[in-house]
Amino acid sequence: MIATEPAGLAARTAAATVDLPDPLLPRRVIRRVVAEPTAPGVGRFVTRSILHDAGLPVVRTGHTALVSGRYYEAEHFEAYARLRREGLNQWSDLHPCDRTGGYDDIQSRPFLDRVLPTGGEVQGRRVLEYGCGTGGAACYLAQRGFRVDAVDLVPDAIELARRRAAERGLEILFAVQDVCHWTDVGDRFDYVIDIFCLQSIVTDDDRARLLSAVRTRLKPDGRYLISTAMFEPERVYDDNDHYDQSTGIVWTRVPKEVADAVRLGDSWFVPNRRHLAAAALRRELERHQFTVLEQSGRFGGELVCTPN
Repeated sequence: MIATEPAGLAARTAAATVDLPDPLLPRRVIRRVVAEPTAPGVGRFVTRSILHDAGLPVVRTGHTALVSGRYYEAEHFEAYARLRREGLNQWSDLHPCDRTGGYDDIQSRPFLDRVLPTGGEVQGRRVLEYGCGTGGAACYLAQRGFRVDAVDLVPDAIELARRRAAERGLEILFAVQDVCHWTDVGDRFDYVIDIFCLQSIVTDDDRARLLSAVRTRLKPDGRYLISTAMFEPERVYDDNDHYDQSTGIVWTRVPKEVADAVRLGDSWFVPNRRHLAAAALRRELERHQFTVLEQSGRFGGELVCTPN
């Protein structure tokens, strides 16, 4: 973007940098604005905004800076940067075999249509979707009449989601949020929805924090709706992945020790996915004080739960 006298930067002839807090980002992450003059002495600057994690290296990919902290961050920051560059609609479009029919062709729509109320029963019902990505499901639910809040880890995803909702004239409260570190409880909801996010929350501690946050955000008679990838007996993992049958964790090889990495043999691995069998996922939810009312779908990956 081109700006005259960018906020916090006086007119000058050399490049300058200012760090700005951003309430939409995790507390330790700052937005670093770099201003470079278009020409000496003219007082006009080209500004670039990147993310910087205090105390951690910043990985640059294309025009986007990535926070290289927890195991789930880099992949998702990179993915949504690519979505923006290539003008794609949603996460599944990154994989040719999974591409959908467009923005409104959301994953798990048949499941949602079957378990959610319709008509007059929708009025006033509140939905919270986490891991909302570019907002396809959130927009669909708002179009059906639900009051929708939706969050995602990645600012790029939320920016795209807000744009899509505005194009459709929909009022949805979008926010950037790391769901492994939710703090304020705030409102309670009739439904909390997870559409293929849970498998990317891998470690026991992270999943425990997430499930606790979901439970405290549901009304006593609320419903937790999950669509997630599961253990599949015929799934083939590539040479850089190690599947631990005892935990359901998929470990992915990395070139050196990083946050969350463990040593397996002669290599470092980070947690990448959690693919549980149907019975194991059900037991996990029950341990975290949910009652599973229904478990269906491919390999048991569609669930309707209520808090105990």
